[in-house]
Amino acid sequence: MQYTRTGMVLCTENYSDCVSFYTEVMELPVLHILDDEHSKLTTLGFGSGTYLMIETGGEANTLGKPITRNPVWLRFNVENIDASVSLLEDKGIVVNVRREVWGTIADFLDPDGNRCSLREESTFG
Repeated sequence: MQYTRTGMVLCTENYSDCVSFYTEVMELPVLHILDDEHSKLTTLGFGSGTYLMIETGGEANTLGKPITRNPVWLRFNVENIDASVSLLEDKGIVVNVRREVWGTIADFLDPDGNRCSLREESTFG
């Protein structure tokens, strides 16, 4: 197969809050918005040739969705994890930093309880 683009669809209960989170906190660029009688969605740039489409129809869990119900989380690789964690914390995001032998991870939740994490790019293998 020849893929032209790849993407992920994130169905949310708190659609507006999630769009704000990914555009304002995570600073992803808006590529497309559709809001009509058939669909309500926002498509965001999510790296080179990839998109994150946020739609309605999901179920929130503000305590964090358990891996057994939502086994995928969004990963954002960054150059400097400490600086990036500080930026998130300055925006009111609770972050849990884990330093493992294979690299440093910073876990946090979006407004629907979807799991997200930062990883320092230099430790990516």
